[in-house]
Amino acid sequence: MPASIQIILPKCTGCTLCVRTCPFGAISMANKKAVIDMAKCTLCGACVTACKFSAIELKKDTAPSTKDLKSYKDVWVFCEQKNGVIQTIAFELLGEGRKLAKKLGVKLCAVILGHDIESKIEELSHRGADKIYLVDHPALKNYQDDPYTKVIVKLVEEYKPEIILCGATVIGRSLVARVAIKMDAGLTADCTGLDIDEKDRLLLQTRPAFGGNIMATIITPNHRPQMATVRHKVMKEAEIHKGHKAEVVRKNYSADIFSSRTSLIDIVTEIEETVNLAEADIIVSGGRGLGSAENFAMIKELAKVLGGAVGSSRSAVDAGWIPYSHQVGQTGKTVCPKLYIACGISGQIQHLIGMQSSKVIVAINKDPDASIFKVATYGIVGDIFEIVPALTKEFKKALQK
Repeated sequence: MPASIQIILPKCTGCTLCVRTCPFGAISMANKKAVIDMAKCTLCGACVTACKFSAIELKKDTAPSTKDLKSYKDVWVFCEQKNGVIQTIAFELLGEGRKLAKKLGVKLCAVILGHDIESKIEELSHRGADKIYLVDHPALKNYQDDPYTKVIVKLVEEYKPEIILCGATVIGRSLVARVAIKMDAGLTADCTGLDIDEKDRLLLQTRPAFGGNIMATIITPNHRPQMATVRHKVMKEAEIHKGHKAEVVRKNYSADIFSSRTSLIDIVTEIEETVNLAEADIIVSGGRGLGSAENFAMIKELAKVLGGAVGSSRSAVDAGWIPYSHQVGQTGKTVCPKLYIACGISGQIQHLIGMQSSKVIVAINKDPDASIFKVATYGIVGDIFEIVPALTKEFKKALQK
């Protein structure tokens, strides 16, 4: 039996809790009873949880997929682009995707959506893609959930990839979850390792679990495509081979595929004096030990002197001292700089997951027993309000020579 949802009318009181809870606007009221628009419903179950009267019944298919799994071939990488620039996470996934495709004996395919992106074909070819699926349309210039999801679903239905990889970015997480629901596929989020069980052609998806205390390897034996998001900076970028040339598949779709329930009004770029966190070779991060938003000024000053980026722990973000875009850790960004300086950060496991692969870690904390010192290359026990300004001063002198 396929997944289904229904309103049990005798139990529905017309309280509208489900209407307010539905993230997709799929529920409305008619004659004081809830009505579900199945064209909008994704069967996420949010309304079932919200209903206090057990008036919504959701049945999900638990039987194995009836798909012909052997008909699914190739490894696909969704190549995220912003303003026509392919994001580096795509190159990391192409590098890892090549290894998976080789073990499976299939093609490595890049999937790119956008507008005026023909010029990106050569770049993806040089990064090792055997085939490139390209959809170019004005509605795809900037990411929006509805058109991007519908286009990817159309491509998957027609070409049947065995594996789909996507970056664990804001865009990637939003897109791939929707595609997985539509395709009745398995999805593992925030993977740090990928491999192939060659006997059964299964994608082995490894990710931290239980707060990072164990590493879980997940498989999806009964559904296709097998889907995973991968954190930035945990895999090496594909090497550039300028002689490599990919087959290009250009697709066009009807206007309804590009329609969206939302409108993009404007894009506001966060203006920073320091470099992009995800791309930085040097990161200076601040945590709870800073005590206030104003004290992040010294973190920014040190980062500026070093030509690095500003990071933070979750506690600093939760306190409103710095925007979420600077958060490093399990619920923020995964980084892998050459130098990571942690100032006033205790070292909770959630933060360590996001930065422990850094080549050199310098920890500054007044608590000699802080967990951050367990992963630090160098540790400085002392007052950050004395040490950080002193470091800034000395680096200024050294770098001016």
